[in-house]
Amino acid sequence: MSTVPLGVVDGMTTLGLIGSGNIGGTVAKLAVAAGYDVVLSNSRGPETLQDLVAELGPRARAATAAQAAAAGDLVVVTVPLRAYREVPVEPLVGKVVLDTNNYYPQRDGVFPELENESTTTSELLAAHLPTSKVVKVFNNIYYKHLLSLARPAGAPDRSALAIAGDDATAKATATDVLDALGYDAVDAGPLAEGWRYQRDTAAYANLYFGADGTAGDAGAQVDAATLRAALASARRYADTPAG
Repeated sequence: MSTVPLGVVDGMTTLGLIGSGNIGGTVAKLAVAAGYDVVLSNSRGPETLQDLVAELGPRARAATAAQAAAAGDLVVVTVPLRAYREVPVEPLVGKVVLDTNNYYPQRDGVFPELENESTTTSELLAAHLPTSKVVKVFNNIYYKHLLSLARPAGAPDRSALAIAGDDATAKATATDVLDALGYDAVDAGPLAEGWRYQRDTAAYANLYFGADGTAGDAGAQVDAATLRAALASARRYADTPAG
C-alpha cells in the first residue's frame, strides 16, 4: 500500500461505515491513513469487529449501524443489496452517503426493477434515504486493488474511480474524499447513469484486474481517460448480445 499523506476534507473528520467487509474494511484503512476517524459497523454486532479495530488503531472504533450513521460526517453504505432497506434512515438525514453496491441476483435475489433496468442500485438506496445525498462509488474495483492502487495526488500512476449522483455538492465532497484516499474521480452523471459501471459493464472491476485478467493483489492502473472511454462504451444488459 502506498502512503497517501493528504489529510481529511475540510469539515469532514469522521467516516461512518455501514458494513465493514472487504470493501468497507479497505475504505476504512485508506481513510485512517488519510487522517480520518472511522466508526465501523456490521450486521453481526460491534464485538465482531474488534480485530479490525485493533488493526486500524486509535482512530477506529466499532458501533451499531445506527451509531455509525449518526457519528459519520459522511457515511459509506457497503452492505449486500438485499439488505439495503435495513440501512438506518433518520441518522443519515442531510448527509452524504457513498454507496458501493452491486446487484448479484444469485446473492441478493431477483429485483424485477433491476432486471428490466427501470432503475439502478443506487437509485433504490436513494429512494430508501430520501433526505440523504447518495453518491455511487467504490463498486467497480476489487478490494485488494482499492488498497494497492491508492496514490498521492499528482502521481503519474494514479487511478480514477467513477462517481454518480444527483447532488452536485455531494459529488464534490465525494471527489474530495477520493482525492484524500488516493484516487481521481470521473463524474459519470446522475444516479440514473450509474448503470454505466454496474456489474458486467466495461467499467466494472475487470478494468482493474492484472495483466493476466485475474483478481490478483496488484491490480492495474486505470486513468481517467481510460475510465471515461469505458463509461461511454457501456451498453444496457438488454442491448448486450448473449454469449
